[in-house]
Amino acid sequence: MRGRRRRLRVPAELGLVTGIVGGIVTGLLPGSSLQVSGPAAGLTVLVFEAVDTYGLPALGVIVLIAGLLQVAMGALKLGRWFRAISLSVVEGMLAGIGLVIIAGQLYAAAGLEAPASGIDKIIGLPGAFAEMLGSTDALISLAVGAGTVAVMVLWTKLPKQVRIVPGALAAVVLATLVTAAFALPVATVEVNGLLDSIQPPGADAWGELAGVGIFGTIIAFTLIASAESLFSAAAVDRMHDGPRTEYNKELMAQGVGNTVCGALGALPMTAVIVRSSANVSSGAKTKASRVLHGVWLLLFAALLPAALALIPLPALAGILVHAGWKLIPFRQIVPLWRSHRGEALILAVTAVSIVAVNMFEGVLIGLALSVVKTAWEASHVKLEIVDKGAGPIQAHLTGNATFLQLPKILESLEALPKDRPVEVDLSGLHHLDHACRTALESWAERHSASGIDPVKVTEAGAETGRESGRATAPA
Repeated sequence: MRGRRRRLRVPAELGLVTGIVGGIVTGLLPGSSLQVSGPAAGLTVLVFEAVDTYGLPALGVIVLIAGLLQVAMGALKLGRWFRAISLSVVEGMLAGIGLVIIAGQLYAAAGLEAPASGIDKIIGLPGAFAEMLGSTDALISLAVGAGTVAVMVLWTKLPKQVRIVPGALAAVVLATLVTAAFALPVATVEVNGLLDSIQPPGADAWGELAGVGIFGTIIAFTLIASAESLFSAAAVDRMHDGPRTEYNKELMAQGVGNTVCGALGALPMTAVIVRSSANVSSGAKTKASRVLHGVWLLLFAALLPAALALIPLPALAGILVHAGWKLIPFRQIVPLWRSHRGEALILAVTAVSIVAVNMFEGVLIGLALSVVKTAWEASHVKLEIVDKGAGPIQAHLTGNATFLQLPKILESLEALPKDRPVEVDLSGLHHLDHACRTALESWAERHSASGIDPVKVTEAGAETGRESGRATAPA
């Protein structure tokens, strides 16, 4: 059995390489119009385990093969299946991610280290605020972040000619100037040599494929990266009125991007809902916004690292707090609760699950709950007994009669008196499954045999009364 290796540090510059590839390579390919790709928090645990188990060089092999599998999945048109996602799950996903972003970036805005999990981030906020109050540097850092948010909010109130400059860019520039002018004690961005961090996988890394265990890691990377990208695409499509995502092509584009990232030894790539929502909210209209994301990263990281080093981290945290707030669908929650409480519950459970676990598993929980709700509604049937005192007793069935409601249906029918004629109206049923059909036929035979008249059954568009009392079902 393979022993665990010494834990290795993954250079942060590899994330920049992934962001550049995600913007330029994936952005140029067909698929989504406004979705931005790059390294994502959802794969952090997988990256850590892969590097800890197989070593940093093997990460490139894992990502490269996962990218090729994504291309194959897109070519087989498997991406379109990710369109089968409930609107409430999408909005719950956005809300959950928004809460995690806000909680995590409040720590970053104050220059504090955030806990790892989403739930710990939220639970730890009271203690973090107490720590902030006891530190002048933390309060100054938090003020820079708050000022960034304020500029972005107020920027939308300015004349249209001024708003040609994106509010986020204006806020970062102002925060940078203020920090530099007053020599504020806040952390700034650190960027080392970008080219030095690129290490294509060598022969030793490819040798890791001799172990069977690595293929489980590759499959996990493939499925989670694909799911996060296409779930994100569904959410981004809800944010704009432009061209819809072509899911199969987007999956192939993500695969090509990951193949390139793997060849460069960089981190795996997915579509990132935070960057994508910031892209949409900044007024992006065309695919050029995806590409420019990578272009600007390349220019600043490779040619102007000194300029990046001036940007205060609290300003970037403020931008993310603002983006996270906009992800939470506050205006939709109350109307949804009033009209569709089941959907509101799915939204809430999905959001809480993402905070408590992670995005991928949280969405799966929301999807599972949505399927259960749909199954329950599909099995809903109403049985109405009409007894006017004279003439036959009428039993009207409407909705969808399935085996799930069979005990309730039979209990009501078997309680009908035997000394009165009975008419069963099935014309209001949308669906009658085999179990219900067989049970109704058996009940009708028993009731007809012991009653004074055979059961009369009314189907969709027809009325029958058989001496045998056999109930017939709609086709």
